[in-house]
Amino acid sequence: MVVVVVVVGSGGSGYSGGSGNIADLDEWLSRAEAATEASNRDAGFYYCSGLRDWRTGKLNSALRHFNAARRDPEWGQQAIYNMIEICLDPDDDSALSSEAFNEEDVEYQDSRTMALKTAQRLLQELNPKGSPHEMLTHRLLGNFFLLSTKLKTNIERALQDCTALASQETLRDHVGPALGLATAHILLKQTPRARNHLKRVAKNIWTFEDAEYLERCWLLLAEIYVQSNKYELANELLRKVLQHNATCVRAHELSGYIAEREQNYREAAALYSQAWKFGGKTKLSVGYKLAYCCLKSKKYADAIQGCNEVLRQNSDFPRIRKEILEKSINSIRT
Repeated sequence: MVVVVVVVGSGGSGYSGGSGNIADLDEWLSRAEAATEASNRDAGFYYCSGLRDWRTGKLNSALRHFNAARRDPEWGQQAIYNMIEICLDPDDDSALSSEAFNEEDVEYQDSRTMALKTAQRLLQELNPKGSPHEMLTHRLLGNFFLLSTKLKTNIERALQDCTALASQETLRDHVGPALGLATAHILLKQTPRARNHLKRVAKNIWTFEDAEYLERCWLLLAEIYVQSNKYELANELLRKVLQHNATCVRAHELSGYIAEREQNYREAAALYSQAWKFGGKTKLSVGYKLAYCCLKSKKYADAIQGCNEVLRQNSDFPRIRKEILEKSINSIRT
């Protein structure tokens, strides 16, 4: 039996202060795979493989691996949590396919509908063991499911329950209910209220237990500041995210956007390059931005490479061929 221990920076899994070990994950998991037969592979192996795939933007593969660990008494509960987070993820640029869900109801062909349906079924499958932390996690996930439906009645139900949670003395400064409240207010077009909830918890001390929700609060508040052109405040939050999770795709992407808006295209290209790499080169909008900033900073060969990487995945990606690829090729020729 081979035991694999992996700590991976991610939107919803483990956290690492640096990115140096990310490149080693494939090697370690390959060694574990080679040392075991498929029929005798440990659930921990599938769980770690799921974390790796989730971290690098391979969401369909991550779901399959977590599903393989889902019935395990040690790894199953957290595997289900992770599957729900993937299904609810609102910032998914790499389409979830029907293959990932093992869906019995063939009429559900829309991947978003299937993802929400799967998340709902997994929530019902979860069995919190009575600890306050597990009970709270389950309740919060239920609220995030309601928010992900984007239906006003569900948003208002989640808002009401998160308000009840935040009114409890022990949860007054907890990042989970604050994130739920902020997300609900944003969906209801009440951004100032969302900002107030996020500012209240933005200075919380980072802990491993709260890392996921605190990161998401920082990112959401940074996005609000970016929309208000308050780039210095946004960058301060993004630096905090990257201090604790150096491979956070969204933090690198937002930092790149700020540098691009300030016409610092070389720095923007470097930041978008990090977002593109750590996202497994699956988020095509980031690939487009990277190629564009390479063009603007006269790094024409890099721009061409970025365009080709996007076009290999989507040959009809909007504007990239005419606006970036052809201009870069012409610039090299002249």
